[in-house]
Amino acid sequence: METLLDSIRIYFSQLSIDKALDLLTYQPNSPMLFSSGLFFILFIGFFMIYMSLRKNTLARIIYVTLFSLYFYYKSSGLWFGLLIFTATSDYLIGRVLEITATQWKKKLLVTLSLCVNLGMLAYFKYFNFLYELIVRAGNEIGYLLGDATLQRMSFEKMDIFLPVGLSFFTFQSISYIIDIYRGKTVVLHRWIDYLFYVSFFPMLVAGPIVRAREFIPQMYKAPTLSRLQFGEGLYLVLCGLIKKTVISDYISFNFVDRVFDSPLLYTGVENLLGVYGYALQIYCDFSGYSDMAIGIALLLGFRFNVNFDSPYQSATITEFWRRWHISLSSWLKDYLYISLGGNRKGKIRTYVNLFITMLLGGLWHGASIRFILWGALHGIALAIHKFIMGRFKSFKQTGEEMGIVRRFTGTIFTFHVVCFGWIFFRADSIQTVKEILTQIFTNFHPEIFIQFISGYSVVSALMVLGYIFHFMPKKADAYVQGIVTRSPLLVQALMLIITIFIVVQFKNAGVQPFIYFQF
Repeated sequence: METLLDSIRIYFSQLSIDKALDLLTYQPNSPMLFSSGLFFILFIGFFMIYMSLRKNTLARIIYVTLFSLYFYYKSSGLWFGLLIFTATSDYLIGRVLEITATQWKKKLLVTLSLCVNLGMLAYFKYFNFLYELIVRAGNEIGYLLGDATLQRMSFEKMDIFLPVGLSFFTFQSISYIIDIYRGKTVVLHRWIDYLFYVSFFPMLVAGPIVRAREFIPQMYKAPTLSRLQFGEGLYLVLCGLIKKTVISDYISFNFVDRVFDSPLLYTGVENLLGVYGYALQIYCDFSGYSDMAIGIALLLGFRFNVNFDSPYQSATITEFWRRWHISLSSWLKDYLYISLGGNRKGKIRTYVNLFITMLLGGLWHGASIRFILWGALHGIALAIHKFIMGRFKSFKQTGEEMGIVRRFTGTIFTFHVVCFGWIFFRADSIQTVKEILTQIFTNFHPEIFIQFISGYSVVSALMVLGYIFHFMPKKADAYVQGIVTRSPLLVQALMLIITIFIVVQFKNAGVQPFIYFQF
């Protein structure tokens, strides 16, 4: 087995000028990821120059913005121009909004921002979906009216490229304009400052969604990197690498994808384990990215809030959405749920607002009936939980308010409600959903379980370890983080080398993109 140093030596010995140029230009099938070797090498060079500019605010902002644009270019090619357009549009709207005194004009400017940002989402993410619905509706009307012309309408899907992270940076830009309107953030007066905020590469392509009022004050501070910050950032990056490239990618490539691709080839128990595997996969994939993003930002002197807080430990569906993708769920709450009226217009309206918020949250993830059903499931579950809490005072919002027995049963029940939703989220079609559920409920065969453990020994071990680490108490996690943080620099470097070595051993032939890149 080659050592890590041997692998690096062979890699560089085979690297020609042409290959190097190919690596540095946009490759549609190989976007640059935090977990890739190329990013690791580029970041080291970037970081050295970055720290040398720590006392020159403008130079640092320009430098980071250029690197961020290059990072996005490596993910979406020339579509980085769309990012610049979004930033320029909302920067100008924000400046005009600041000097506008008339309320109706302010609302008009906010509406303009929403039209620009949501219009881009509508075209890139939903054009084919809406077009197909219109064609189908036209055919149905044609049959009812006996119009042969309408009956002959056919749908041909257009080849529309979806720029990586479009939903994230548009949502971030929308929040900036709305916060200006609400008087909750300052207006940036330099275009480059706003472009820096929107394009900041750690949070650019898959979040977390960072509010302007939390980000802007940190922009102008000279970055400092204490030993504790470095240790914490390193720990987050190491955890993210293990979650993404070891646990998520391995169980996806070697088991989960196979089950979801052909559910009828597997027994019910294997389908159920495939669902549990996907629940772990999507958590490790997305929280792993968030860990790396937050850790890298911390190394650059920016502190972001936690984006995942052990969500499968939730004892209620309400608690789950306070722990899962916190930046998105809080965005939906502040800018959609509250804008719809929140809980201020009666109980029935509250339930309807919850349902609409989650329905649109599902649609945000993708233009498909499956995502709409996933959002509807969570909307109904949240409304039911709020209704039950209103009728029975013994039902609580979070597990921390419950006794140990109720918390345990609530956690098991909530986990399985979430897993049921993940079937719709992951399956390629409604037919696949039906096949998975049919196998689980009619062809279970629990006796296969022992054969599964022996046949998928590494997958089984990673799933067990993944869930053990997920349900590990916060004190244990803080203890491990403390060990990494307090270790000497040489030991920390050794930890990084060991982690990279493990990643290399588990790495598949092709790097798996982060799941949320498609959103």
